[in-house]
Amino acid sequence: MNRNEFVSAFAAARASAILRTPHEHLAGPAMEAAVDAGFQIVEFTLTIPGALELIRSFSKQDGLLVSVGTVLTPVDAHAAIDAGAACLVSPVLNPEVGAVAAERDIAWMPGIATPTEAYAAHQAGAPLQKIFPMPGIGAAWVKAIRGPMPFLNLVPTHGVHENNAASFLKAGAHAVGFVQSVFDPNDIAEQRWGKIKERAQKALASIA
Repeated sequence: MNRNEFVSAFAAARASAILRTPHEHLAGPAMEAAVDAGFQIVEFTLTIPGALELIRSFSKQDGLLVSVGTVLTPVDAHAAIDAGAACLVSPVLNPEVGAVAAERDIAWMPGIATPTEAYAAHQAGAPLQKIFPMPGIGAAWVKAIRGPMPFLNLVPTHGVHENNAASFLKAGAHAVGFVQSVFDPNDIAEQRWGKIKERAQKALASIA
């Protein structure tokens, strides 16, 4: 899947499930719970032990697209793509990662926190811009930034939950990412997969 196809698929899906956990053996079952709930786009961060194997495994599932988070270097970028990543995600704007994404025609979503950073990411070739961290005014920030720059494809992740996700989309967000609102650390540690599936279902229902 090339970068433009991923951008379109993300807009259609409207949301991703983003997992960050220190528990290697629990990451797979946790993400399976979100997939069972209906998520079509998922993200594993490279901070998860054994992340590349998880990416390799989940990217083979039909109808599932895997993003890879915390991609900070070109080495990370190549490794993630080789494992099956459909999109490279980072908390920062690193043009070297963007260059790898462009070379291999993979979607790239660097982190931005200001209008200047959002425009710089767009100018650097990022088809998606991850808002990180989310400013205190929330959805109003998305609407304000897209007023003068409607060409931006902003994706809020930090602080997104079932009670505010729809407001971000209404304000013009390209899609949203659910993190701890789906993957509560205590649920993962206690292996409460049914609870994670329930949270994931509520998240998807909130943007239906």
